[in-house]
Parts: sequence; C-alpha cells; structure tokens
Amino acid sequence: MDNKHLEKLEFLTRRTEGEYQAFLYDCDGTLADNMLAHKMAYEEVAANYGVGLDLNMVDEFAGMPTALFAQEITKRYGVPLPDTFASEKSQIFIDKYIEQTQPISYVAEHLKNHVGKVKIAVVSGGSRKTVTKTLTVLGLIDLIDVMVCAGETPKGKPAPDPFLAAAEALGVDPKKCIVFEDAELGVQGAIAAGMDWVRVDQI
Repeated sequence: MDNKHLEKLEFLTRRTEGEYQAFLYDCDGTLADNMLAHKMAYEEVAANYGVGLDLNMVDEFAGMPTALFAQEITKRYGVPLPDTFASEKSQIFIDKYIEQTQPISYVAEHLKNHVGKVKIAVVSGGSRKTVTKTLTVLGLIDLIDVMVCAGETPKGKPAPDPFLAAAEALGVDPKKCIVFEDAELGVQGAIAAGMDWVRVDQI
C-alpha cells in the first residue's frame, strides 16, 4: 500500500475509534475498485436494447439496485427494458470483469484490521450472487458476519431498510453502527437509519 493509501487508512482508523459495535461496508466502489467495470457492463447491456447510456448516470444512481436503475434508464431514454435487464447485466459483469477485481486497499485493510473487534456487514445494492463473488475474489468473504443485498429488503438505498436489516441481523443498535459508502444514496440511507457514516471516496 502506498503512502497515500496508508494515510487514508490512518484517517479511517481514527474516524472509527470509540463506541461503535458494527461496521457496515458498501461493496462496489467502497471495498471493491470496480465501478468502471460495472459501467462497462451497464453500457453493453443497455446497447443491446438500443440505448447509448450516459455513464455519468451510473454515478448519479450509484447504490441503487440494478432493477430500479433499469427503470430510471427507461424514464430517461423512453426505452422499455425487460425484467431480465438486471440478470443480464450481472452475467456480463461476472463473465468479463469480476475476476480482475482489485480492492480499495485502505478500506479492505480497515475491515481486516477490525475482524473480531466489531461485527462486520456488507450492505450492497448488488445481487447476492455478484457481491459474494466479488468478496470472494477480494479474499474478504469469510470475514463478513452478515450480507444484505438487492431485493432482500422491502426497499433499497436510499431507504434505511437494508441498513436496519443488517443491524438487526448483527444484534446491534443502529446508533452503534457506522456505514462506509462511496455514494450519496447510501449516505442518505445511513442517515435515515440513524447511523453514523463516512464517505471513503472523499477522504
């Protein structure tokens, strides 16, 4: 890890000292340096339906479950997309990109350094299949106590539901949780859940 990332790790370590009992990490763009790969997969599947997707839209709706993002694409481009859009996008991502996934080192190391000290969850807008594979490639899957993924709560981010579900599964008061995010929708969900938060991409 280079000095820049070491400084960011030190910041995260200081930022998370105190009374926290659980750390809730987003996956894509937080633990995994894979947002460009996700954009490429989105671009390819959208093109299959005649949509020239503006990749800035992926950033705009980062953290939203893919099925809901497909609805946003339909609204913006006026092109109806099938219910299979999310699974098609996931398959492209898995087939072409997932094995090359690299960690965001200072966040992954922060997680590793706190195993056994606090409870650890991953709360993601991605499918369980994709998130599990991503965390496996990163060597983190066995360190996670609880995962909450797309479609597993009544509402996804920016609603508080996935964060509250993770806290309940961990047996931790939401006020004792801190969320690690790289997207505004995730931060909104953390705040709505009554949790502290940090934007790892703004360190």
